[in-house]
Amino acid sequence: MIRKFASVSGFTLVSRLTGFLRDVVIASMLGSGLMADAYFVAQRLPNHFRAIFGEGAFNSAFVPGYARELGTAGPNAARLFAGRVLTLLTLVLLPLTILAIWQMPVVINLLAPGFAEDSEKYALAVTLTRITFPYLLLISIVTLLSGILNAHNRFAAAAGAPVLLNMAILGALAVAFLFPSASHAAAWGIAVSGLLQLVLVAFDASRHGFLPRFERPHLNPAMGRFFRALGPAVIGSAGVQIAIFADTIIASLLPTGSVSAISYADRLYQLPVGLIGIAAGTVLLPEMSQHLASDSHDRAHHAQNRSMALSIMLTAPFFVAFLMIPDLIMRGVFMHGNFTATDASASAAVLSAYAIGILPIVLIRSFVASFHARQDTTTPLLAAFLGIAVNVGLKLILYRNYGAPGLAFATAIGAWINGSMLVILALKKGWMKFDIDLIQMVVAVAAATTVLAASTPLLLSPSQSISLQFGIAAPAVSLVVTGLTGSIIYAAALWGSSRLVRKN
Repeated sequence: MIRKFASVSGFTLVSRLTGFLRDVVIASMLGSGLMADAYFVAQRLPNHFRAIFGEGAFNSAFVPGYARELGTAGPNAARLFAGRVLTLLTLVLLPLTILAIWQMPVVINLLAPGFAEDSEKYALAVTLTRITFPYLLLISIVTLLSGILNAHNRFAAAAGAPVLLNMAILGALAVAFLFPSASHAAAWGIAVSGLLQLVLVAFDASRHGFLPRFERPHLNPAMGRFFRALGPAVIGSAGVQIAIFADTIIASLLPTGSVSAISYADRLYQLPVGLIGIAAGTVLLPEMSQHLASDSHDRAHHAQNRSMALSIMLTAPFFVAFLMIPDLIMRGVFMHGNFTATDASASAAVLSAYAIGILPIVLIRSFVASFHARQDTTTPLLAAFLGIAVNVGLKLILYRNYGAPGLAFATAIGAWINGSMLVILALKKGWMKFDIDLIQMVVAVAAATTVLAASTPLLLSPSQSISLQFGIAAPAVSLVVTGLTGSIIYAAALWGSSRLVRKN
């Protein structure tokens, strides 16, 4: 598992690093004003729908079903199953994409109603979202092909595909003078990247004989199981997206720059979610599905415990950093060009609020594997809706007085509710069992995190002194020095606390 996790996480790291470069360039060129707000809405909307119809819901229903067909009926039956699902996915998403592009003003009125008060921002958001929306169809097919590759223990192409998104946007921004604005260039980069990612995963699937063809849909036991799993999963994913839609809707009602502040903070917040949470879930789901298909329940629990232990160990330093030095992080990463110190402070407040929920959000992918590997998508749906109800309710209470940070805090609390319910229900069903290795790791990480948190304030003054000679690059240098020193302290504290825990 660790080798597979490293493969996925390694490519995800490349994706996140190129994503950082992309976001730095976007921040420098767009800042945190009108163009940035319109672009981030255009970027978020197809991703909302992709999460509903594609990545989350689809994988939770498709991957276990495909793995089951592969293990019980063979490669030909699995390929036929994938072809039928591909046909259905296309038949749903193609009309949706066309309808959304045609009626985009209605979509923007519904999902960013505050933009209507600024005609320029509203018109730009409509135009940019029409450019980006075909990405939904392309990336959903990419998700299907990635699920097939993952079921065959081939993770590289699927994990590397998002790098093409970042490179396409950077390439488009490099020739932004050819477009009406830099925001138009970035939007076209998103659209083109969907095609590039599809070519990459389709080539890898074809090269290994896994590429499905369009097949006439036929309701057989495999498709029946798929639909029974997909229905609750789509509803559950739609529910999660309601909370994210709420961020977009409510943020559009706040002053200009609020959407951008949330988006820039979310970029950094998604670093551990992608590197750790999604990578762990991507590897864990097919592995647990295979173990359960062969009735090896102990091995499935062991795989899940290793996934959770590794996720907790790697997430803890991000929690400390996001909570204690968010302003330094924002200034060090984004404060260039049109992105000002005021923009950095606004985004830092959002990041520190997000930090409260970083642990459950990273671990949720490992938690839901208890259910999705058994093709139970209904139970996670119930847990998700409870978290969403709390999340959206808090957003409505907090946004007037606390603005964008209030929205992020509500997201964090909702994640704790969702994650806690998943653990409680999994333990009750006997689908999750904590072993001694996981418990020892939690204790060791808690001790190391305490040491890191106590040390962090002491690192700021020396790192700032070192960085003074670097001029405009001083915030970035200070961040690098603080981050590297903190990593060493955390690693040493974790090593020492692990040894002490094992001895006792």
